[in-house]
Amino acid sequence: MTMEVSVKREVSYLSALLEQCRQDNPVEMDWLQELSNHARGIAQELAIPTTKDEEWRFTDLSPLMQETFEAAVAVDTSTLDISPAVLPEAVNSRLVFVNGIYAPELSSVAGLPEGVFVGNLAELPSEYQSRIADYLGKHQGVTDVFTLLNTAGLTDVAVIWLPRNTEVTVPIHLLFVSMADGVPRLFQPRCLVVAEAGSQLSLVEEYWQGQEENSAQGVYLTNSVTEVWVGDNARVTHIRVDGESNQAFHVGKSAIAQARNSFYSCHGVAFGGKLSRHTLEVFQMGEGTETILNGLTAISEQQLADTHSAVMLNHPNGISNQLQKCIIDGSAHAVFNGKVSVPQAAQLTNAAQLNRNLLLSPKARVDTKPQLEITADNVKCSHGATVSQLEADEVFYLQSRGLKETDARNLLIDAFVAEILNQIPLASVRQRLSETVISSKRERNNVQQ
Repeated sequence: MTMEVSVKREVSYLSALLEQCRQDNPVEMDWLQELSNHARGIAQELAIPTTKDEEWRFTDLSPLMQETFEAAVAVDTSTLDISPAVLPEAVNSRLVFVNGIYAPELSSVAGLPEGVFVGNLAELPSEYQSRIADYLGKHQGVTDVFTLLNTAGLTDVAVIWLPRNTEVTVPIHLLFVSMADGVPRLFQPRCLVVAEAGSQLSLVEEYWQGQEENSAQGVYLTNSVTEVWVGDNARVTHIRVDGESNQAFHVGKSAIAQARNSFYSCHGVAFGGKLSRHTLEVFQMGEGTETILNGLTAISEQQLADTHSAVMLNHPNGISNQLQKCIIDGSAHAVFNGKVSVPQAAQLTNAAQLNRNLLLSPKARVDTKPQLEITADNVKCSHGATVSQLEADEVFYLQSRGLKETDARNLLIDAFVAEILNQIPLASVRQRLSETVISSKRERNNVQQ
């Protein structure tokens, strides 16, 4: 295939996806339609990225382009059981979207304090409707092709809005359920979080395969965008879980803007999807800002999981600390590309980044590319990456203490993932993710026996 033919194919494929973007907006907002039209206009001039694009060098989207996706449709949720996904800490602070469409019958926000808004665009109070155009789609990091595709098909938004100096003591759970129906579908969830000055919240953003009885297994594409605005002295703790089905494609963008003296932490865990990609971009917009990024990718079989991150420290006295771990089994392929930018203006910055990878099989693969760009001269910065297998000496030592080989290996794997999971500040999420890791170990042990 010549390069010209290949580019035409990728342009044509993107045009087909744009044709599937739904246009039935639940609210009449002229600016929203203009935003969608503007994104569509830009996207029509682009193409689906390939491995010739540096940002997609290690992630081949050819399997995605072999599928023809159709627009998401509303489904009957009366028999959908979401109880396995409900967090006990967020029983009355939960917002549910099914196939990217708001499901009020599955949501409950009665446990939130007065003045806090958690709902969809149609329910947004008038005092916020006049201001939302200043935030939605205004982030610096929302101009890549998949984000433009999401904006072009923008129909509804999960909105969390905290007024100034408001603290929410319970976690807010955004549950995005995917229900395959035998037809490859395009789901495009959108989320906007505005934490005004001095406010504080914990957010759980979860992508979950529906467990409806007799539900069809099938291919779908989730293309999500989350924008988070953290005001002066505000604090946002963000837990993101990708638990899509093993036939799904998942492309997600998280764009974060932090104002002066704010705190943002992200705990991202990815174990689902046939092919998944999460791009996390953080922009420190003021002095004295702190960013903590912890991530765990746990994949096996033929899965491919790509984590891209970028932290832009543009002001003095900024802090950034990132730890990304990958555990790869079978013939799976993990990708990590992390960039930390410390320009001249970011004096007295303290930035650290570490990527650690554990390969559990001879066919497991990882591509890692940590990047640290420094032009400031009075800073403290470090970065690094490691790739290793389970140490035979460590396994032998545990066996010498009476453990079976499988138990010794599992104990070492537990220790590897615990450094990430133990920092998740929500007990039910920690337990659920630990059980997922245990389940995958049992499957691996059964295969080996």
